[in-house]
Amino acid sequence: MTIATDLIQPDRGQDAIAIHLVNSDSFESFAKGLSGPQRAALGAQKFKGSGYQVGIVPDGDGWFAVGGVADPQDLSSWCLAKLAEKLPAGTYRLADIKPGSAMFGWQTAQYRFTRYRDDSDAEGPRVLLTEDVAKIELVSAEAQAAVLVRDLVNTPAEDMGPAGLEAEAERIAKAQDAEITVTRGDALEKDFPMVHAVGRAAERKHAPRLIELEWGDKSHPRVAIVGKGVCFDSGGLDIKNSRGMLLMKKDMGGAAHALALAELIMKAGLKVRLHCIVPAVENAIAGNAFRPGDVLNSRKGLSVEIGNTDAEGRLILGDALTLASEGEPDLIIDFATLTGAARVALGPDLPALMARRDQTAEQLIAAGKAHDDEPWRLPLPEGYREWLKSDIADTNNTHTNGYAGASVAGLFLDKFVGEDIDWAHFDTFAWRPTAKPGRSKGGAALGLRAAFHALRGRYG
Repeated sequence: MTIATDLIQPDRGQDAIAIHLVNSDSFESFAKGLSGPQRAALGAQKFKGSGYQVGIVPDGDGWFAVGGVADPQDLSSWCLAKLAEKLPAGTYRLADIKPGSAMFGWQTAQYRFTRYRDDSDAEGPRVLLTEDVAKIELVSAEAQAAVLVRDLVNTPAEDMGPAGLEAEAERIAKAQDAEITVTRGDALEKDFPMVHAVGRAAERKHAPRLIELEWGDKSHPRVAIVGKGVCFDSGGLDIKNSRGMLLMKKDMGGAAHALALAELIMKAGLKVRLHCIVPAVENAIAGNAFRPGDVLNSRKGLSVEIGNTDAEGRLILGDALTLASEGEPDLIIDFATLTGAARVALGPDLPALMARRDQTAEQLIAAGKAHDDEPWRLPLPEGYREWLKSDIADTNNTHTNGYAGASVAGLFLDKFVGEDIDWAHFDTFAWRPTAKPGRSKGGAALGLRAAFHALRGRYG
């Protein structure tokens, strides 16, 4: 992990620097209580109380900080993030208010991806004190989960191939006393034929695998979390151009979300029987790569004509969703960096959500809004199912008219989810192209907190 684990600590009266929060409406009143030199200091910093502004105010032999927020009495996850990024290393406490959900952004703002460079010159941590001790453990676990997604997605494919995802699953299993099962290489061909077909062209060190984690009391409701683990996507024989390939280390972002969510569920002790499934492959090019026009078998028994080898994520998810359905779960949630169409529709910040049941979609959306991680629902239109028809197989993996790409991909996945099972699908970008306070450029957890808090409300 590349954030410290003790950035939020219980307030027991330790020495700390005060942080006062204001907005543009309340700043004038706040400034009247300051001395002339203090007002001059803020004026020199052009501080006016606007959002994300940070000011330093001299106070005798010391100083205090002032932060601009939208509403000083109603803090979002990101209200303290700029302060955590810009203030000097040290220990701080808010004046007159508890940090609440802003503890999350205080931690994620201090994220650094340091695997490949020396960060020893970076300034030390900024620690926030709070009297709200009961929330520290949960919010810190959420921040660590979000950082895990960032770390996994930011790591290049050479070091985060299928074996890297397996190693991460093993770490989680050991730490949380979960059971892990891994099926690798040619052993996949019989039971997970689409996972095998997509991954078979990769070199041996990046051989495909199907990773399963099981955890929890068997008497509790079964919940399956599935994540697309395409560790690099060349496009296969329908090869991407160089620009299209540049970010394809992030195509395992769904797997990163699934593993992070699984660990978060375990740490929180939710009353579920958890089944986490990650099909992990590299979609490579070689003489044994699957081809456009091939017909693949699937675990479910459906035959799938390959209209495009670059629509490979839905294939490996098909086998994984079939496996998840066999356990007759109360709920399945899958995460995938599945379609460019979802990004065209919603941009980088909003994960697309598709769900069979309105109530489940509403729970996920409400949880996301409450925790600054809002998904946006897209439909699964019955009338579009015919676009996946094949002349020679049970279904094609793509459609050709170019319309509603995210929804049609969701409809393909729906074919592999058991009948009447409650299922939700996140088509998430897992990447932030530009930095925002608390949200660094690069790998991003989008939909993670929405899913966790919906599960917490349902099974907590």
